[in-house]
Amino acid sequence: MQKKLLMLLTTMLSMASYAQSNESAIVLELFTSQGCSSCPPADQLLDKIKKQYQDQNVFVLSYHVDYWNRLGWKDPFSNESYSDYQREYAEQFNSRSIYTPQLVVNGREHFTGSNRYKAEEALKKYAKSKSSNIIKVQGIQREEKAIEFNYSVEGDKFNTVTFAIVVSERVTNVSKGENRNRSLANTNIVANRVTTKEANGKIAISIPEWITNEDQLSLITYTQDVFLKTTGALQVKI
Repeated sequence: MQKKLLMLLTTMLSMASYAQSNESAIVLELFTSQGCSSCPPADQLLDKIKKQYQDQNVFVLSYHVDYWNRLGWKDPFSNESYSDYQREYAEQFNSRSIYTPQLVVNGREHFTGSNRYKAEEALKKYAKSKSSNIIKVQGIQREEKAIEFNYSVEGDKFNTVTFAIVVSERVTNVSKGENRNRSLANTNIVANRVTTKEANGKIAISIPEWITNEDQLSLITYTQDVFLKTTGALQVKI
């Protein structure tokens, strides 16, 4: 029965086409870690924003960095490439160092991820802007080890297109490190991501082994200019 349901879902997804409007698109990228004692409040705020703005063009992603793993707890969602991505932002922001929790909004500003006031102000500010790129996704197929789809981007102001598979929520019991003996909830965890500079094509994203059939997955894709500023975004549930 489960296989039949999965086949039916895959067929429905492959027939569907998804496209964003040219309305505002707000992308919030939280660089976080289960090994950081200051991160749980930021994780909670990101989850609150996701739920509060679920019917609007607000897209949240949790990028788990790996540089806190040395303190005794290896974050199961951490990835060295996410730390490298954060360093790209540091270069654009002229920052000498990277930190957690860092919340980057539309690639244009950053602040401590638990700062509710700054997050609310940023959401109000970017709600007034229009997207300069429109992303379309179609033919989504979820296989056992990968998600495949076709895409296209309208507009010529982008430099990079990012495609991220995110897991809606996971709760982890942490036994070591700064958050030992705590149960941590993370939201829209980036499980894998690929980037391209092409305006259209076919993408295949590998599904990590730690993802289960019970996990609720989404595809979040967004365009950025040469300065990493967001120019459009789209989210599709898988």
